[in-house]
Amino acid sequence: MSPVFPTVREVLDLVPVRHGAPRLVAGNAGLDRSVRWVHIAEVPDIATLLGGGELVLTTGIGLPGDDAGLREFIGALADVGVSGLVVELGRRYVSGVPRVMAAAAERRGLPLIELRRGTPFVRITEAVHALIVDAQLTELRATEEIHQRFTELSVEGAEPAEVLRQAVELAGCPMVLENLSRQVLAYDPAGENAELLLDGWERHSRQIRPPGRTAYDPDSGWLVTTVGARGQDWGRLLLRWPATESTPPTRLTILIERAASTLALGRLIRRDAEGLERQIHRTLLTALIDHTRPVDEVALRAKALGVVLDRRHLVGVVVRHRADEPAGDAGAPDDEPAPARLGTRRDTDVEGPEAGPARLRDLAEAVSQAVRDAKLTALTSPLDDQAVGALLALPDPAAEEKALSAFAAALRRVRLDAAPAARPARTVDAPDRPAGRAVASGSARPVDAPPRAAIVVAAGSGVSSLREARRSLIEARQVAEAARRDPRDLPCYRLPHVGLAGLLHLLRDEPRLQTFVERELGPLLAYDAQHPREQLLGTLRAYLEQGRNKSAGAAAAHLSRPAFYERLARIGRILDADLDSVDRCLSLHVALLALDAIRAP
Repeated sequence: MSPVFPTVREVLDLVPVRHGAPRLVAGNAGLDRSVRWVHIAEVPDIATLLGGGELVLTTGIGLPGDDAGLREFIGALADVGVSGLVVELGRRYVSGVPRVMAAAAERRGLPLIELRRGTPFVRITEAVHALIVDAQLTELRATEEIHQRFTELSVEGAEPAEVLRQAVELAGCPMVLENLSRQVLAYDPAGENAELLLDGWERHSRQIRPPGRTAYDPDSGWLVTTVGARGQDWGRLLLRWPATESTPPTRLTILIERAASTLALGRLIRRDAEGLERQIHRTLLTALIDHTRPVDEVALRAKALGVVLDRRHLVGVVVRHRADEPAGDAGAPDDEPAPARLGTRRDTDVEGPEAGPARLRDLAEAVSQAVRDAKLTALTSPLDDQAVGALLALPDPAAEEKALSAFAAALRRVRLDAAPAARPARTVDAPDRPAGRAVASGSARPVDAPPRAAIVVAAGSGVSSLREARRSLIEARQVAEAARRDPRDLPCYRLPHVGLAGLLHLLRDEPRLQTFVERELGPLLAYDAQHPREQLLGTLRAYLEQGRNKSAGAAAAHLSRPAFYERLARIGRILDADLDSVDRCLSLHVALLALDAIRAP
């Protein structure tokens, strides 16, 4: 994609200019400057009327007659940022422009061109302006196509991989979508070698630091924009534009910003159809979590549904499958999530495009049935593509443990009873099969004694006010995510059951945690990216894991004590941190654990 404005070099190739027998006298280095407009001038103080980017045409009849005046004239043009100066010989200068004028232009890198044959300036201006207008019209058409294309993608709720594919089709340049920890979420190499594009990506990405939300980094050759919505940024979208070329054209900036907004919007879209009552339950639970409705309104609408939340002991509960992929994904063990590929769904390969949403609906129905069987009152609804939430309303805090046990037992009964009764041999090949779904034959496993439940039930801390219900629901969601990899099979997981590492693991996709890691360790990670042989992060890890014992840390890092001490001092300077401070080291240690969780597959 070429820039909107022609360069001085391209202007010299136009027929009207070639008719004037042009000769470059000085400023060869500036021939690739863009020409924004053509201006005819015959007065020495014309620079005050210009805005930069103009190609100035003159016969020289009004230029100063002394050397100092000519130097000042050239300097003024260069200061204002004109693209070049074209002087027609014959009226003021016969054989050529003065040497002092050429020397001044060369010093400032200003292209100075002589026209050795008379030519009407109007033909030059017409040719250049026509070139500019045509380029601007092309740019406008391209911009219109960008808006139309990404509007369609937004309405369709396109997957990130499709958004990048279409963006690359329009730009013709490689693009990468990354999270705040510089991990690649999606990419399209535009026909180039993907391995070369992504090799050492995190280290390379940390060196790309353009100013502002959307900007071009000429040192790395990447155009970058921030991706996020509702004031919460969660990633960056990068488009490679070689630094050897001019700055990216405006339409590429528009394209990458539209692509970023489409990606952010797609993250907010939910496309699973639900019944009216389910929708109301989801609306109320979402309102509590996102603060989108007043608490009093939520209580009133819940009461209208028969769920009284006022003056009740409230407990947030989240139920989810241990594996992200549906049970129909053969070859993925129930307690190990199948590998996800951005832009694809493994469930569609086996059970059709509705397998994932149907699986979630089955789980939501099972949760609702368990609430009824346990004779509890609750709002229940899917919270995302994998989890179902419930807000239990109990009359007395003392009934919390009993209610949770009853709910967990009822849920297991509901899911087991949902297996087809007519089947003589009660075996399944995946115990996280949602209630009411067909059971495939395969490697038989008795359902009466599964090795581990395929779902996780987690509960947050009980609260006494609806205004605090959000905290309980979010805590339950976090515990459920962390408990997925817990080897135990507890009826109901609570916060004490998951440690710090588990908590950080479940928060690994949270932009605020990634921001915390970047704030605490970003300078050190950037330093390591620029000095790959030193890897000071390992030195810091050894120091912290050895309880801030420098001797033990040096031994763990396989360094001599003086070398280890010198590295610690350098780390302290890079992070502007006192490594003898317990609080500061605690913060750094948590950041290291969070970084490990983020980098974990």
